[in-house]
Amino acid sequence: MKIAFFDTKPYDIPGFEKSIENTDITIKFYEPKLCPDTVQLAEGYDAVCVFVNDTVNKEVIDKLYGYGVKLIALRCAGYNNVDLKHSYGKIHVVHVPAYSPYAVAEHSMAMLLALVRRIHKAYNRTREFNFSLNGFTGFDLHGKTVGIIGTGKIGCVFGNICRGFGMRTVAYDIFPKEDAGFEYLPLDELYEQSDIISLHCPLTSETHHMIDESAISKMKKGVIIINTSRGGLIDSESLIKGIKERKIGGACLDVYEEEENIFFNDFSGHLMDDDTLARLISLPNVIVTGHQAFLTEEALNNIAKITVKNIISFFGNDGICENELCYHCGNVMHCKDTRNKKCF
Repeated sequence: MKIAFFDTKPYDIPGFEKSIENTDITIKFYEPKLCPDTVQLAEGYDAVCVFVNDTVNKEVIDKLYGYGVKLIALRCAGYNNVDLKHSYGKIHVVHVPAYSPYAVAEHSMAMLLALVRRIHKAYNRTREFNFSLNGFTGFDLHGKTVGIIGTGKIGCVFGNICRGFGMRTVAYDIFPKEDAGFEYLPLDELYEQSDIISLHCPLTSETHHMIDESAISKMKKGVIIINTSRGGLIDSESLIKGIKERKIGGACLDVYEEEENIFFNDFSGHLMDDDTLARLISLPNVIVTGHQAFLTEEALNNIAKITVKNIISFFGNDGICENELCYHCGNVMHCKDTRNKKCF
């Protein structure tokens, strides 16, 4: 099996090279992202392996199908960059639903602690031998209410971490988990009661810009917003407005809605053309990291192992893979299919 691997970063290669040992898989690592301008690189391959900012739209899917590519293997959980509806009946799509929920959940808490205890500012100040504490007053997490939107594996792990700090955990999910230890609330009530809101849901047409001006107006004054899921969940302009009006006390962002051609690249020494991102980074109560929440050794190894397992399962098990995504039943995340047959 020949795999074209797009948007390759140096940290991707070791785990995948190890995972394909003693298999019949060969991987060609390409640095460019998959898009209409690079899709011709996939000609002659059985599958493509893509990441969060590769473009897998109708044009790309049609070209891949024409090249005889049979599988799109996402090495991530999210799939909002893939036109699943158009791929149905043409090319199968698999993903990695859980590679290390601890990596993302722990990064969420790390950002929260850094923000509320001003650790990022203290680091810069003490490097200049300035040991003044002025402006560093934070607040205890103990006793605060955290609202978790999306209680999949990452959301549940983050909830457990928060409970370890003595926080009250409330949650919203269209598929509540009875044994997860959360107090589930309607979304508006979660907004009203939460001191901290953390997003752990997928980006869909229903969740796009769920944090907008209307939602922010219902939140507590001084609320902290964390997003380590997908940038499109937040309307960035509304977020900036809420911060400048002192409605929002701060934001921890590992994702950004227009990150596709920015994150994972080095723009130091260059002007930032994206004015919205530049404004967010300039705000003193906003921490931005470049989609690094997943980046731990354990997560990278699991991503490689599960992606390779998906490929082997698809090509060696009559096309059946438990991690396939499709529109066969119209419900991508909670498919009623028992996965004992192909989706098409």
